[in-house]
Amino acid sequence: MKFIKQVFCSLLAISATMLYAQEEPAKERETGHVNQNKFRQMYNEFATPNMFRTASGAPGPAYYQQQADYKMDIELDDKNMKLYGLETITYHNNSPDNLEYLWVQLDQNVREKNSPSPLRNPTYAQPAFQPNQFTNTFLSEPFDGGFNIEHVKDAKGASMDYTINQTMMRIDLPQPLKSGEKLSFSIKWWYNINNHLTDRARSGYEFFPKDGNRAYVIAQFFPRMAVYNDVEGWQNHQFWGNGEFALPFGNYEVNITVPADHILDGTGELQNRAEVYSKEMLKRWDLATKTFDKPVIIVSQEEAEAAEKNFSNKKKTWRLKAQNVRDFAFATSRKFIYDAMAVKVGSQNVMAISMYPKEGNPLWEEYSTKAVASTLKTYSRFTFEYPYSKAISVHAHNQGMEYPMICWNYGRPKEDGTYSDREKFGMISVIIHEVGHNFFPMIVNSDERQWGWMDEGINTFVQFLAEQKFGEEFPEAIAPNTKYPSRSGWPKQIVPYMSGDQSFIAPIMSNPENVYQLGPNAYSKPATALNILRETVMGHDLFDHAFETYSKRWMFKHPTPEDFFRTMEDASAVDLDWFWRGWFYTTDYVDIGIKEVKKFHVSSSPNKEIRDLLKSRNLTVQDIPPFVYMVEEGSEDYNESLKGKTAVENATSLNEYLMDNFTPEERAALKQPKYFYEVTFNKPGGIPMPLIVEIAYKDGSTEVVKFPVQIWRKNDLEVTRVIASEKEISRFMVDPNEETADIDVSNNSWPKQEVETDFEKFKNKNQN
Repeated sequence: MKFIKQVFCSLLAISATMLYAQEEPAKERETGHVNQNKFRQMYNEFATPNMFRTASGAPGPAYYQQQADYKMDIELDDKNMKLYGLETITYHNNSPDNLEYLWVQLDQNVREKNSPSPLRNPTYAQPAFQPNQFTNTFLSEPFDGGFNIEHVKDAKGASMDYTINQTMMRIDLPQPLKSGEKLSFSIKWWYNINNHLTDRARSGYEFFPKDGNRAYVIAQFFPRMAVYNDVEGWQNHQFWGNGEFALPFGNYEVNITVPADHILDGTGELQNRAEVYSKEMLKRWDLATKTFDKPVIIVSQEEAEAAEKNFSNKKKTWRLKAQNVRDFAFATSRKFIYDAMAVKVGSQNVMAISMYPKEGNPLWEEYSTKAVASTLKTYSRFTFEYPYSKAISVHAHNQGMEYPMICWNYGRPKEDGTYSDREKFGMISVIIHEVGHNFFPMIVNSDERQWGWMDEGINTFVQFLAEQKFGEEFPEAIAPNTKYPSRSGWPKQIVPYMSGDQSFIAPIMSNPENVYQLGPNAYSKPATALNILRETVMGHDLFDHAFETYSKRWMFKHPTPEDFFRTMEDASAVDLDWFWRGWFYTTDYVDIGIKEVKKFHVSSSPNKEIRDLLKSRNLTVQDIPPFVYMVEEGSEDYNESLKGKTAVENATSLNEYLMDNFTPEERAALKQPKYFYEVTFNKPGGIPMPLIVEIAYKDGSTEVVKFPVQIWRKNDLEVTRVIASEKEISRFMVDPNEETADIDVSNNSWPKQEVETDFEKFKNKNQN
């Protein structure tokens, strides 16, 4: 036994000699270090679970959320572009805390004349400006669009003390609002409505000079309660323009007075349809509620064109009521064409609706409502059944924005009615995206002010799934034998961003106000990460179940990023800490390649290193037990006679072992490898990913081997695998289908292949 141990120690010494050809000089003992393993658990990054939010990612037994109910009377002054409002808010304190004051959001104050928001970013004397950009930057007086608060009163009509700090208003209470109590108060206000085309705002009007009309898309139009929760206390971060909204759920009763010839719709159920619709519109609406295959025109283009020529001096009030929504918005204009169709979602019928001026046709009449309907079905499949009664797509030039049950979308043909594929697919995609926001964050109600990716990135991911489904559902909309041309989602589409200048890249887990490139950061990168997670890391079944679990757990609640991360792991049994850390908490990138490939054959004779070692120990090959030796092809010990023979044929000891220990049937079932390839993979990039290797054989066949990401857990720089093959291998290729967002594919193959750069592709394509 002692002798055998000595032999094994000798062999281990040989291995060390082969790995380290030259002994390093002695050096001082290194100091200890903290755990930097990419696969370490995220206890330091995550908050400690508690009774409000559990370690599984689900709401805890003590989870609570506040409720804010609104009753509003709104009037739109079309001639003077002003909006007037009186609201009564009933605030329910469901928290365990007594509240000394309330915080109300005044988002319109971002456009107040003296707002600091335009001053927060540097400006430069650029060599060239677009005319509207130059005008807005240097020639225009600041637009005074902030709230004018006329009063804040309690339920008895007494004035309440309040303080306005930019886009936040603190209402000081005479005595604390105790846990379990509710409080009603009223606010009266007005503001000047902005032109959303000139200031790129989320809300406002578009003016049509040819007919003198305006189309209004109105949101953030009323003082709204801020969120109070177990994570932030009061979420009273200022609204600077990029970070969107954090809002509590509540019930709304809203009366909106507009010119009598306007067509209006918004969040909630229309309560007085018979008063505001004509008899013909009522008949068409009734037909639309029973029509599932195509939109029904409720207000035709001919009728809209007739209305926009005559400006009514009369008024009409539209009454809307909504239950359990986090916000309210509406659109109104005499220019609107209006169509609708029914969509079967689970056990209920939902109305898919579009509102658009003639300038949107024929594109909008053809595709808008179909896109709404398709979106509702796809999102409901991956999350939960859409719970509201309708979803509205409103045409708003150069605009894309979302609110409960209603959203603004761009996409306008040329004046002659023609449009390109880019315009068509851009419109369909933005409709899918904005309608999809009904799910994230209108129902799964994340804090957009802090975590833009939780609504934008997650929604862009499901948008990608919905776009591909739209292409299948309406194949006539795309070119034959092609997929829907999604602009985000495919892994290689995020490579230019992830391989860009690190000085201008921020982690996904950054506040939207503090990132350099909001589109890739909050939309494309998280969407791509989730697509890779579904396609490459987890697989459809595990991912889809976990994602649906998250969606249903946090319906009508306020999730944090940790709730999402924890649920995805909890519902799948897949440890993803390495994934969240790399993709969401850093700006690392994926780059995996092939460093070296060595080819071996099996022999019964040891190589020179082993013989020399035995000799130094006064041993011969006969003194040690029989071994199977591997000899590198091309080395001084290599013999051509080894090539093309199986391991059994080349190694006498192996053949004898099999004869003594296996039946003929068992031997026949064993593999017969002839070739052995030692492949060393390296990882210049910081993000570990599953190692996907395509093996091409000299007979023309191929196979793909997928090593789990854990292969990198003990060496973050390089790993080695020996491939035993019955057939000779001609090529190894890492990530052959470009599914990991590898930023440098020049090192992905052996033998090394020259990769044509984008410039070279362009040059070769246009060489003539």
